[in-house]
Amino acid sequence: MTEAVYPDNHSALLVVDVQNDFCPGGALAVPEGDAVVPVINRVAASFAHIVITQDWHPPRHVSFASSHPRHKPFEVIPVSYGDQVLWPDHCVQGSDGAALRGDLDARRAELVIRKGFHREIDSYSTFFENDRRTPTGLNGYLRERGMTRVFLAGLALDFCVRYSAEDALHLGFSVCVVEDACRGIGGADALASIRRSLVEAGVVFLSSHQLLRPAR
Repeated sequence: MTEAVYPDNHSALLVVDVQNDFCPGGALAVPEGDAVVPVINRVAASFAHIVITQDWHPPRHVSFASSHPRHKPFEVIPVSYGDQVLWPDHCVQGSDGAALRGDLDARRAELVIRKGFHREIDSYSTFFENDRRTPTGLNGYLRERGMTRVFLAGLALDFCVRYSAEDALHLGFSVCVVEDACRGIGGADALASIRRSLVEAGVVFLSSHQLLRPAR
């Protein structure tokens, strides 16, 4: 087992899309999505810097199957920036589904960054919209604050966490994923494949227990 890692003042915890619509009962629920909340709340105590992200879609967003007559959720269609998975309407701006989970302790978050608010561009990564050109502003914020390492937690491992990890690497950050603070949409084989590809790229996978500071 990898030894304990204590985040320093140049480390940020990125809490990705822990919203009602991605948890059980939501419009696009990730299996056991709510189980990440107590883990995130625990590990947050180890970090001086915390950023939270939210999917924040306008009505009739390009990623909604309802915006494309004759198409159904989970079909893939071509759009201006490439292939787009069509999703059920979710995380609509101002809706209860778009709200952060009520049991997520967001009091110490320094920034809440919203993504996917451009009607014609979806956004998985916390760093770039899916056209791969439009930044969310997160990179600039972290750089200006002196961050060099990011720890990712949240939903879903195979989409927003994955793309965020890949982009963070490409931007020059050291990247860790707190594995038990994430859940995915896909099956076990698909998630294992994504995990392997991230590890090969340089992402470190950790358990939350490796981040908990010993009691004083």
